[in-house]
Amino acid sequence: MSLDAKQLYQLRSAARRGLLENDLILERFFQRYASELNEDLGAALSELLKLDDNDLLDLLLARKELNPDLDTETSRAVLSMLRQRQ
Repeated sequence: MSLDAKQLYQLRSAARRGLLENDLILERFFQRYASELNEDLGAALSELLKLDDNDLLDLLLARKELNPDLDTETSRAVLSMLRQRQ
């Protein structure tokens, strides 16, 4: 089931970051995938957004991989979506 407007708003609010690079990547993600996000993907994204800005940026730029606590199939799927450049 897709996320409702309130859930999507909460995710977008949590996605506002201190680093411009993160903001740009996350905004591109929402432009592409907002309508496709379901509860599982939303929960995985929410967990990724709990990371501090530098750790999140390292993940987004593939300088690091997910730590074992976050390494699930759904988190990997969200991270792959976030890393898509085109």
